Amino acid sequence: MGVEYPHTKVKLVIPILFSSELILAEVEQKLLSFYGKADFQSKPFLFMFTNYYQEEMGETIWRKFIAFETLIAPDSLADIKKTTNQIEIESAIGNKRKINLDPGYLELGKFVLATTKDQQHRLYIRDGIYEEITLYYRDKGWRHWEEWTYPDYRSEEYKTILTEIREIYKRQLKNCI
Repeated sequence: MGVEYPHTKVKLVIPILFSSELILAEVEQKLLSFYGKADFQSKPFLFMFTNYYQEEMGETIWRKFIAFETLIAPDSLADIKKTTNQIEIESAIGNKRKINLDPGYLELGKFVLATTKDQQHRLYIRDGIYEEITLYYRDKGWRHWEEWTYPDYRSEEYKTILTEIREIYKRQLKNCI
């Protein structure tokens, strides 16, 4: 017989795609007001993995990662995704997004992203929100799934950033004990 245990709190990470620094600044303030202090922010870097977002966001798109100090319950991801969807809508110009927020969480063994798009490898959370394990951690490094991990999350740049965030999270867990 199995025994239920509460899940360890996880690290909220919000990868951001943006084409307007002004809108980014406004959105960052909203995110900080909702989720608290950030304990990691990457420098913005060019997003060059696909042209999927160019028609909507423009030709020059940037990526930035923000991780938050306050740990969350993993089952709060659906609410967070719904909030970030609303922020995207509010920040749109002429029905075109200028920012794309992809909330997820990191724990020691995996990095999970929320989405509104169902696929065979995604699990339904609730309220039209799904989640997928985008990366998993094994043998001292992040590993991707050949079948479904997006090309940008396969990159060493992203994996290096997530390793830095994982180290912050590890320290947080040690301080909780």
